[in-house]
Amino acid sequence: VEQTMSTIPEIEQVRSISRFGLSVVTIVFHDDVDIYWARQQVNEKLSEAKNNIPGGLGNPEISPISTGLGEIYQYVIHAKPGFEKKFDARELRSIQDWIVRKQLLGTPGIAEVNSFGGLLKQYEIALDPDKLRSFNLSINEVFTALEQNNQNTGGAYIDKKPNAYFIRSEGLVGGLDDINKIVVKNNASGIPVLIRDIATVQIGNSIRYGALTRATPESQGEAVGGIVMMLKGANANNVVGLVKAKIERINKTLPEGVVIEPFLDRSALVDRAMGTVATNLIEGALIVIFVLVLFLGNFRAGLVVASVIPLAMLFAISLMNLFGVSGNLMSLGAIDFGLIVDGAVIIVEATMHTLAGNKLGRAFTQPEMDEQVEQSSVRMMSAAAFGQIIILIVYLPILALVGIEGKMFGPMAQTVSFAILGAFILSLTYVPMVSSLFLSKKVSHKKNFSDRMMDFFQRNYSPLIHAALRKRKLVVISSVALLAISIFLFTRMGGEFIPTLEEGDFAVETRLLTGSSLTQSIDKINQASKILVEKFPEVKEVIGKIGAAEIPTDPMPMEATDLTVILKDKKDWTTTHDREELAELMGKALEDIPGVSFGFSQPIQLRSNELISGVRQDIGIKIFGNDLNELTDISQEIGKIVSTVDGARDLYLEQATGLPQIMVKIDRDRIAQYGLSIETVNQTLNTAFAGQSAGLVYEGEQRYDMVVRLAVQNRQNIDDVKNVYVTAPNGNQIPMGQLADVEFKVGPNQIQREDTQRRIIVGLNVRGRDIASVVEEIQLKINQQIKLPTGYFITYGGQFENLKQATQRLSIAVPVALLLILLLLYFSFGSIKQSILIFSAIPMAAIGGIFALLLRGMPFSISAGVGFIALFGVAVLNGIVLITEFNRLKKLNKYGLNEIVLKGTAIRLRPVLMTATVASLGFLPMALSSAAGAEVQKPLATVVIGGLITSTILTLIVLPVLYTYFESFKSKVKAAIPTATIAIFILGLTLFAPAAKAQLPVTGSPLTLQQAIQTALRNNQAVKSSGLQISQQQALRGSSIDLGKTNFDVQYGQINGIKKDNNFSASQNIPNPALFKSQQGLYDAQIRGAEIGLAVTQNDLSYQVKSTYTQLAYFTALQQLYLSQDSVYNSFLKAAALRYETGETNLLEKTTAETQYNEVRNQMSKNQSDILAYTSELKRLLNSQAQIEISKEQFVQVNWNNIVQDSLIARNPLLASYRQQ
Repeated sequence: VEQTMSTIPEIEQVRSISRFGLSVVTIVFHDDVDIYWARQQVNEKLSEAKNNIPGGLGNPEISPISTGLGEIYQYVIHAKPGFEKKFDARELRSIQDWIVRKQLLGTPGIAEVNSFGGLLKQYEIALDPDKLRSFNLSINEVFTALEQNNQNTGGAYIDKKPNAYFIRSEGLVGGLDDINKIVVKNNASGIPVLIRDIATVQIGNSIRYGALTRATPESQGEAVGGIVMMLKGANANNVVGLVKAKIERINKTLPEGVVIEPFLDRSALVDRAMGTVATNLIEGALIVIFVLVLFLGNFRAGLVVASVIPLAMLFAISLMNLFGVSGNLMSLGAIDFGLIVDGAVIIVEATMHTLAGNKLGRAFTQPEMDEQVEQSSVRMMSAAAFGQIIILIVYLPILALVGIEGKMFGPMAQTVSFAILGAFILSLTYVPMVSSLFLSKKVSHKKNFSDRMMDFFQRNYSPLIHAALRKRKLVVISSVALLAISIFLFTRMGGEFIPTLEEGDFAVETRLLTGSSLTQSIDKINQASKILVEKFPEVKEVIGKIGAAEIPTDPMPMEATDLTVILKDKKDWTTTHDREELAELMGKALEDIPGVSFGFSQPIQLRSNELISGVRQDIGIKIFGNDLNELTDISQEIGKIVSTVDGARDLYLEQATGLPQIMVKIDRDRIAQYGLSIETVNQTLNTAFAGQSAGLVYEGEQRYDMVVRLAVQNRQNIDDVKNVYVTAPNGNQIPMGQLADVEFKVGPNQIQREDTQRRIIVGLNVRGRDIASVVEEIQLKINQQIKLPTGYFITYGGQFENLKQATQRLSIAVPVALLLILLLLYFSFGSIKQSILIFSAIPMAAIGGIFALLLRGMPFSISAGVGFIALFGVAVLNGIVLITEFNRLKKLNKYGLNEIVLKGTAIRLRPVLMTATVASLGFLPMALSSAAGAEVQKPLATVVIGGLITSTILTLIVLPVLYTYFESFKSKVKAAIPTATIAIFILGLTLFAPAAKAQLPVTGSPLTLQQAIQTALRNNQAVKSSGLQISQQQALRGSSIDLGKTNFDVQYGQINGIKKDNNFSASQNIPNPALFKSQQGLYDAQIRGAEIGLAVTQNDLSYQVKSTYTQLAYFTALQQLYLSQDSVYNSFLKAAALRYETGETNLLEKTTAETQYNEVRNQMSKNQSDILAYTSELKRLLNSQAQIEISKEQFVQVNWNNIVQDSLIARNPLLASYRQQ
């Protein structure tokens, strides 16, 4: 079968296990292979393999479309107290097979329901060998008689008008009495010999190779159970829900006194894990909302940002449903609401900053509010986009992971990406709209708690940054040393594949000595179950699955048992509250049972380990070679070495040999003397002891085998084998002892193969230590102490193999993530130096992630590796905030280098702290949770929190110092990056500007007139068009000298005579040289005309910009004047009203004051409209939608007395009028 299957494409691994009477071949395909296609290929190859398998060795069959992890629901069927005698093990097994199993098989999502335990009912014909000999009958004759006397047939029909009568014969056996009456043959006297004359016909059971035990504080003993196997790819939670509903209905149909009771329910674990996720998400959301309100200092603003959280989650859930991503511990466990709201925070913070600059002295109207929000949102659109995109991009490499880690963390990356994408859309659409509607239109300039808190941080931070700038070398050297120390510690850190998920129950792998009988196994398991139930109050019940079921999804021998220890909720534990400590205590309690080994794991973990690499334990040492005895000796030596390694627990040595057997070696010379064949001898032996089915007995819809075998008292020892009689062709009865050598021997117990090579396994679990360090120590000791024979080699499987493969993939994914971050920074800043400067936040963050793992005693795992990838994306945001502010201050040309750093850090301290705080505290519930499923989330959350702490601290201290060093060097190198390239690289997500920066300063520097003119000349399309016309004319001038084409002519052949002629000629037209000069003069004139046109366009544009800018400056200054007048007239109106109320003046003065106040208000409103009009016009001329702030420093107040009296300005009538006023 292995050789035939190895030719199927897309196979990753083929492994097999063969033991007495059973072989199971496991074929592992690549992850992306369709399971139904794979099964079709296997079925086709099985047909081919059957032709090459000798007869009598069985026919290979493909297993149900499920896996070991498909065991989603397990239950026992037992009699209620008082009904135990009415329902024995055989009756309960029949109820399971023909009532419970039959109804469960119709449930959607169910692939198979395996029955386990009890006695499988059969109609047994127990032959008496002495009576067989006395009647000179063979076992084969009895078997044939039973086959021939248990059948129905039909005889067509008789046409007898008006009806057709169908002829039907009924000869099926109806019960024990019918079997007793079957005639085997007639003796010499013609008297028929009946079955009852030579055998006892009774209700029996099949020979068992497995059993099920159940122990509770109230009862203990054998039981009957069922294992529900889920269809591969189905949703476990949904299928279990359907099974529970079906079980509830089935319970009502069972006989009185019989009940179905589940002991393993996958949905319980799912519900606990999802409860943990829900709790962490809710707590994380509440923490993020609190921090937002605290830092923003505005309750409404905090709620606006917080409202993005549920909407982004709805968006993510919708896409999860669309892309078929199920909600589970992994897909939802890494969502950090602090990261999700980052874009919304930028928009809302910008809006609040804009509103805080309100100089109107009154509340905004709704149109004014809309305009303010629109301007701030448009200005910060690039910032919001870039902050979300850079977080989104770093998750892309996680999607490239394959294997187990890809299946686990791929959905996580998808869900986080969906949520961030939803938040990105909301921050650019929903957030501005809600801000305009719900943010207060009345602006208060009083300091709130948030401002006072930031003042506190600023007072403590300012001395630190001053000291850092004074001791720059010390700061840099210290940070580098800290990084070096963390890297050194990281190399010494242990490793594990994925933290063990606490399932809430134990799976104890139990082994007796090789060859132990089923009854011995049952006794020992009952003894172990009793100890666990009585000594540990945490135990609810213990279920023992011994050996193999009839459908062997797990081909265990009779000496092997899967002991499932069902535990109470952890809050009810009293012995200890640590799972590993409880396993240690249970292991010590079970040491009192001699000859039995126990290995503690968990149900899903055990099956998962076995499916992934064929090893049940955490670590499997696989020894490959040809000779089983040599492999056994090597495994014994390795077992001794492993037992000395600290942290190695539950040592398992595979017993490939040592199975006691009764060997029947047929002597060919002897059977030839009696004219017998090997087939006859083997068939007699097989039927006598194993039993052969001679047909079926129907009880309604229930079917039971009719089996022929020797009576149980004749199947007890080796002498019974020797005394089995074989009938020779001449009718003589020959005992087996005369035909074969029958003796005790020790043979192979089981043979395991992987990729067509024999192997043996030394397995161990790890407790109290990480897997990587344990394997390293084992490898070192094995290499030093064991020398393998030629052709033998060792590999390491289990979780270590998964860790090794996943680490190799992470070694690609992490650099890719780092490269993506660096490229995004370069696209944003256009500077390699500044990109590297911001990129330095990543090693600063890594320091905290490493130390956080060490402080919590966590080894490096794939969860932690994914946490580092997520951390790197978040860590650079704070660096972007600071460098952006530094660049803005530098462009003002007003500050020195140290002043830029001090002022920039002071301005951006709030957003830096807010970004880091919400991102880290959003993960806090995951890092601190001890609920079910939190084990997988903890390393990821720990890395992010620890990394953000050090990243924030070092970014605020080390980054400014590095900035001063970088700015001391030569000017930065810039390179133009095409927008199209960026767009493709960001997978279609358009960066709104090449210089887009996350969390840019809310207010830019004021725009001077000269800057406005330069901007207009740079952006105006008419100017660009005129420049292109000059380039066009210059290109045409290059074509003014055109000599035309040169013609070549070749002739060959008999042209002028018999001889062949060869002619070659070239011709060229040369125009008058004066024509070239005239053409050049024409193009030169056209170039000058285009240059003049460009100058005219530039001058006209400059004039329009100057005029519009000056008018805007005039109306802006006039508005300030109106504001001061408004204040004066407001005071005057209040005074006039007071004087009128006190009777000091008449109504005329009050009315006059009101009129003057309203006139000023009207002038303000009209003037504001003029400001908006000229602002729009200036934006049009500048071809920009950025907010414009007029620079007031370029205007100088003119002293009236200094104006020359005869100048045009002095004679201006408008100025004269103003002067008189």
